[in-house]
Amino acid sequence: MKVDGAILAHSPGDAAAAARQLEELGYDGGFTFEGPHDPFLPLAIAAEHTERLELSTAVAIALVRSPLTLAQLGYDLQLQSRGRFVLGLGPQVKAHVERRYGMTWSLPLARMRELVQAIRAIWAAWHEGEKLDFRGRFYTHTLMPPVLAPGSNPFGLPRIFLAGVGRRMTEVAGEVADGHIVHPLHTRAYLDDVLLPAIETGRARAPRTRDPFEVSCQVMVATGDDDDEMTTAITAAKMQIAFYGSTPAYRHVLEHCGRADVHAELNRLSRQGAWVEMAARIDDALLDSIAIVGPRREIARRLLERYGGRVDRISPVAPATPEPAALASVVAGLKSISPGA
Repeated sequence: MKVDGAILAHSPGDAAAAARQLEELGYDGGFTFEGPHDPFLPLAIAAEHTERLELSTAVAIALVRSPLTLAQLGYDLQLQSRGRFVLGLGPQVKAHVERRYGMTWSLPLARMRELVQAIRAIWAAWHEGEKLDFRGRFYTHTLMPPVLAPGSNPFGLPRIFLAGVGRRMTEVAGEVADGHIVHPLHTRAYLDDVLLPAIETGRARAPRTRDPFEVSCQVMVATGDDDDEMTTAITAAKMQIAFYGSTPAYRHVLEHCGRADVHAELNRLSRQGAWVEMAARIDDALLDSIAIVGPRREIARRLLERYGGRVDRISPVAPATPEPAALASVVAGLKSISPGA
């Protein structure tokens, strides 16, 4: 397994030091995400200040951007990083697409499938000189004057990874993408019973097999070196699980492990803004099924026990101490006990 860490940047310029630190700590990849800041700008800077670190958006919200915009960003970051970029995309839920981004939300499965197909058609026009003639239900791209085409990318085309929580969006990833990003709200049983079979279903529908296909898994970690640190870490992890678990789009995970009642209660409390009370609804059994919990010295082994042979990349994230340096010993442990890490 390769190990990825977050590039935490409060401004794009911060990405230089953050990415260099990840590389020095032994991480294989660094990712940004769609949060308070744009996910693409920091990667342009990170690319110039690293040599081997693979760089990705995990994720950029896809359905609020046009295929051409995403195609240009992906193409240019592949150039800037000299072949180290992965375009990681996610759909986002209806409320955010409509009320935060002011964009149209409808038929997300069909839109996501077509958006990836449109990006690939644009890239084929640039990289391979094919005539651009993409006519879909949601997107149409038929104009590409030669003066506006960047030409063949000397580092090849970026890979596209899609994120998804439910079975059907995960099938879309298997069908049209080069990888799938597993949301941190999952259990091993959900991974085995729902997500991995959905990927294979999607790949069977693909017009041609895209190899290799990678599964990249984000994992919540609650760890520390003493009782006080463990208490803080467990509380933070429970709050993160409660936040995710309150979202209707993520209820499938809790339903799968027989905890549909927890989702209903979390959703009710979230509408009241009762965030602390929500965390108290996450019992230790549910915490242990979603997060990796234990002393720092044991985390690497527990990650491999749960995910070894199942995923290709792993992104351990500790909500209490999100800085990648806090998990440096975990990365070192993974490298020492797993030949592929």
